[in-house]
Amino acid sequence: MDPFVRRKVGRTDVEVTCLGMGGAPLGDLYAKLDEPTCQATLEAAWQAGIRAYDTAPWYGNTLSEHRFGQMLRFKPRDEFMLSTKIGRVYKRARDPNNFYRGQWVAGLPFERRFDYSYAAVMRSWEDSLQRLGVPRVDLLLIHDLDFKHFDTEAGVLERLDELEKGGGIKALQELKAAGEIDGFGAGINQEIMIPYFLERFELDVFLVAMPYTLLDQRPLDEIFPKCAERGIGIVIGSPYASGILARGAVTGATYGYQPAEPDILDKVRAIEAVCARHDVPLKAAALQFVLHHPLVACIIPGPTEPWMVEDNVAMVEQPIPSDFWSELKAEGLLRGDAPTG
Repeated sequence: MDPFVRRKVGRTDVEVTCLGMGGAPLGDLYAKLDEPTCQATLEAAWQAGIRAYDTAPWYGNTLSEHRFGQMLRFKPRDEFMLSTKIGRVYKRARDPNNFYRGQWVAGLPFERRFDYSYAAVMRSWEDSLQRLGVPRVDLLLIHDLDFKHFDTEAGVLERLDELEKGGGIKALQELKAAGEIDGFGAGINQEIMIPYFLERFELDVFLVAMPYTLLDQRPLDEIFPKCAERGIGIVIGSPYASGILARGAVTGATYGYQPAEPDILDKVRAIEAVCARHDVPLKAAALQFVLHHPLVACIIPGPTEPWMVEDNVAMVEQPIPSDFWSELKAEGLLRGDAPTG
């Protein structure tokens, strides 16, 4: 599979390399990263041929946008796709030693508030451009409006009302109509949110962290068909299922950003056994599987070192025999209707 073949995102004119790069880990997600390594990783992605980049203000409390911009602002703007997100607005932390950092090990001393109103969307977009040091982004995504962050249906509906009645969706529509962005959509953690968005809004893309992976194909039932009917593209944010499909069923492996449960570990071990019989790396199977679905425009794993970039490229290029997919399906480890090329 060619990692640098260009695909369109849904019905937009936005083209991406099918292998992209996600920016959450460069927000100091798992460890405090040093700047030279971050910039070397970003430059390695560019030199390899990756031309799709996704970041967000939330990642490292604005740190990821700064890091991406430090590389991308020196590159020809018409040669790459860049997406970022709205939904949080930032201000300086009055006490840099004692404020809500979220899951970021380090990051920057800025405090967020959730806000999906018209004014907040416009401010977030402008702030992101300044942090990135670029004149425009291609896609702007509604970030984390889901049950993970707002707990109850009432909480989620309140924020959807804010987006609709408070003018946030109007701001996105105006930016697109003016040519400031080429499309907008939602970046979500849970596929359960997709029907909520589809009921209210006309979107161009969903960036889905989970669950369409080698381990879970539930979106094939209803979610992906509904997106296909409306011409909505899909970007997969966690093709390694947050880690376990990169590391395998080892101690400390994570699935869905939590310690993997015994049943998941058992399933991964069974998949690894099939991989061994066909001499297919687990990582290659994980990346290529999601790219076989015609709705998926791009995958965006998040490397933090140059060798990881090179490894992701090699895994997408790795030859995989059709018998491998057939055996996974015969063993009940992969749905029979899952596209596998």
